[in-house]
Amino acid sequence: METGIKGNIERTVTNEMTAKVIGSGELDVLATPMLIALAEETAWRSVAGELEEGQGTVGTRMELSHIAATPVGMKVRCETELTEVDRRKLTFSIVAYDEKDKIAEGVHERFVVDNEAFQKKSDSK
Repeated sequence: METGIKGNIERTVTNEMTAKVIGSGELDVLATPMLIALAEETAWRSVAGELEEGQGTVGTRMELSHIAATPVGMKVRCETELTEVDRRKLTFSIVAYDEKDKIAEGVHERFVVDNEAFQKKSDSK
């Protein structure tokens, strides 16, 4: 897998995505955990087509600065770029925007795994 692979997902913020509803705060704004989930989804989807049959990726590290609030009804766009490949470790840069501002930036790491073996190990706990 080569660096430079980019991902892009856009979503509209709904009530179900707010800090108030998911319990990460009291306000009707995009919750940081929902933004993190969007960043992870954007990253894994961007490289999924490059993996061998039966492989997937799992998130292992997230460093994200959520720097601006986004209200319900506004669109959010997350962009990722694969910046480093170290054997099975993949490192992505993350930037997210709403319709007015840059709202987040950070770094995310994922590891390539064999899906079946990973699930079996998890299930054996």
